[in-house]
Amino acid sequence: MNKQTKTWMGAIALVLGSSVMTAAVVNKKSQQTLPEPNPVVAPVTVPSAYVDLTNAAESAVNSVVYISVTIQGKTQKVQVQDPFEDFFGDFFGFGQRRQQPQQREYKQPDRQGAGSGVIISSDGYIVTNNHVVGQADEITVKLNDSREFKGRIIGTDETTDLALVKIDAKNLPAIKIGNSDNLKLGQWVLAVGNPFNLTSTVTAGVVSAKARRLGANDIESFIQTDAAINAGNSGGALVNEQGELVGINSMIYSQTGSYAGYGFAIPTTIMNKVVADLKVYGTVQRAILGVQGQDADKYIDMEKSKGNNPDLGTVTGVYVAKVTDGSAAEEAGLEQGDVITKMDNKEVTKMTELQEQIAQHKPGDKVEVTYIRNKKTKTTSVTLRNAQGNTKVMTEVDLDQLGVNLKIVSEVEKQIFNINYGLTISAIRRGKMMDAGASKGTIILEVNDKKMLSVDDWEEAVKSANQSSDRALWIKALKPSGRKVSFVVDLNE
Repeated sequence: MNKQTKTWMGAIALVLGSSVMTAAVVNKKSQQTLPEPNPVVAPVTVPSAYVDLTNAAESAVNSVVYISVTIQGKTQKVQVQDPFEDFFGDFFGFGQRRQQPQQREYKQPDRQGAGSGVIISSDGYIVTNNHVVGQADEITVKLNDSREFKGRIIGTDETTDLALVKIDAKNLPAIKIGNSDNLKLGQWVLAVGNPFNLTSTVTAGVVSAKARRLGANDIESFIQTDAAINAGNSGGALVNEQGELVGINSMIYSQTGSYAGYGFAIPTTIMNKVVADLKVYGTVQRAILGVQGQDADKYIDMEKSKGNNPDLGTVTGVYVAKVTDGSAAEEAGLEQGDVITKMDNKEVTKMTELQEQIAQHKPGDKVEVTYIRNKKTKTTSVTLRNAQGNTKVMTEVDLDQLGVNLKIVSEVEKQIFNINYGLTISAIRRGKMMDAGASKGTIILEVNDKKMLSVDDWEEAVKSANQSSDRALWIKALKPSGRKVSFVVDLNE
């Protein structure tokens, strides 16, 4: 073996030892490029980007449940006329009096629905979507091991489309809750649920975007994913590679009603606060900053379309279009035209990110808000408030506290009082309504300017009033004598 050959073999050893690929080998002695040697097959190694999702899937699937709901059909009274009355009514010329329309009860058929839920504690608390269980009269929860339980609603929140359900069971396989803030674009996630009644279905995809807004809920900051989500997946789990819950699957974007490439999940940063409040108070202690606005870049584009050329000193953040009178923002000195860029030193680039951060707080919490005014950066301390403008704890109004039983006005009452809607107080006991001046036989016509066509209208009016700044029911009614009255029911303690 000559010196040139030895040098050539030495070069090969160095290349293999350092795992560096080379297209040619240089003879150091002659500085001439030698022909490339026959390729050497290196051992196959697993790429570092490979992610094994099997453990995550097997773990998460046991924490996701199948939820079936029954919505009982409502019973309505309808007027029916004898179909032969008009034809034969006075056929023989006796001039008999026309019969009054008869009242018959008609019960609408029960409706069935289904969705998914996620076990978040071993003692039976399950989180799902409000649109899955919000109208349910009966709830059945089926575990992955096929056991079934009756579920009861602890609380619901339409604003975020979340709900908390409880079953009487112990030692359940609760999922580990992760931090959705740690998700990165392109990161692998699994959607676990029960699409099309196909229980325990797992699909995989990546995080396509964060802090998305679709306009379906008042508070939104969706995680967007291309993991397949379909009807029945609602309320199911979005989990990361470790099998940790990072979101509650909620919506799809589709013109057909089926998966069209993107699904959306509520992040755990929002879920954690809502669930904790529902468990303790039965309603969400929602913090409010008191500003209206839009993404700064959208505001700039809108102004440019009008021929203007605004210079806010930034192109990201939340442009403040209005500051609510008496709000936390006004007290802290925020003004129209400011651009909010950070909260508690965490960057805010758009409105959904601001909403997500506020949703993690309760009234009374102090936060640091960084904003730009006249191209200068400023910081102020804000004490967040609730919808009533204070920092008190809000509780769910118990309808029993009002002390009335209601029913839809009868046809006789409609004729006597010349009305075509209303709710009659069929029974009353000591409570807020009696204290306000209501009595048995009083007919409630309107509550807070909304006509009372059904008992559901009453319940919705009470719920809305409880979440308003006034926390009062402004009632227009008729006394049994026919006298028109109005009174106010204060929902505050």
